[in-house]
Amino acid sequence: MATGSKRGTREKIRIFRERFTGLRDAYGTYDPFSGKCRQIKKPVTNEVILKHLTGRQPYGVYLLFKDRIRAMAVDFDSQKRLAPIDFLDRAKHYGIVGHIEASKSKGFHVWIFFEEKGVLADKARMVVRHILSEIGEPDTEVFPKQDTLNGNLKYGNFINTPLFGALVPYGKTVFIEPSTFEPFPDQWDLLESAQRLNESILNEVIEINELSRSNLPQEQRADPGNESKSRYALPPCAQIMLRDGVVHNQRVSCFRLAVHFRRLGLPCDLAVAALKAWALKNRPKNGKAVITADEIVEQTSWAFKKQYRGYGCESEAVAPFCRSYCPVKKTRTMDE
Repeated sequence: MATGSKRGTREKIRIFRERFTGLRDAYGTYDPFSGKCRQIKKPVTNEVILKHLTGRQPYGVYLLFKDRIRAMAVDFDSQKRLAPIDFLDRAKHYGIVGHIEASKSKGFHVWIFFEEKGVLADKARMVVRHILSEIGEPDTEVFPKQDTLNGNLKYGNFINTPLFGALVPYGKTVFIEPSTFEPFPDQWDLLESAQRLNESILNEVIEINELSRSNLPQEQRADPGNESKSRYALPPCAQIMLRDGVVHNQRVSCFRLAVHFRRLGLPCDLAVAALKAWALKNRPKNGKAVITADEIVEQTSWAFKKQYRGYGCESEAVAPFCRSYCPVKKTRTMDE
């Protein structure tokens, strides 16, 4: 279990189980010599994880539990490095953090982790599929492969998990640094500190790209009628954000403000200039830096590429600035 960490075995098992959680009464494995895969209908115990980490028996996780997941993986079945890097960069645009693993044979997996209670698998898959389409890799395999388990589908498909002890010394099944494609010095530090996303960030991506408005709650849907009602005025949330700056979610806030500027008819270059002035008011916490000029240009450019109509009322970036007197909020209350 040599992965560059001084952590004890119990702690490693705890971290591993927290990140790679799925069905608890079945798992997958394969024969390292023949490559033949099989399912084992037994509980996923600490001993199962220990055998995996020490290289005695690979462990494959069924990520889908009913209709929720706590992790997902994108399987780039090629040794070409550009695709996973493009995916990471595009996902970062939406505030989604991924981690690249060098898979056991060839290619790479990009893992995304979610909060402990999990997120709806259909939303996560929808968002990832959209990102893959945006980078020109729509046929890339995504795990889980289904949105939900039911009477006809009890297990779904398993995916082999990272850190199989027999392959780690060869630089396989380990997480790698995107800039160098070399293994991270401490795999367990990476896993324990990995950001775990909540469902609101998926809702945000779904809304701004209008991926499936019919499947979202009424308050999450873009209302085309609201655009004409507020076309020539900024909603209160945007006015407050511009006046006072923000503390959190600078990139998403920047995108949202840029969408409002486009809706007002402001040219992209003037929107960028206004947002650079806005950035000087921001007060990020925990040592985080103020959004850069390049990031402002990137977010504004994306906001001006499409006719986005959503207001993001329920997103983490906008919700703190929402006010009861907002005409958009009043209209949606009447429609519910």
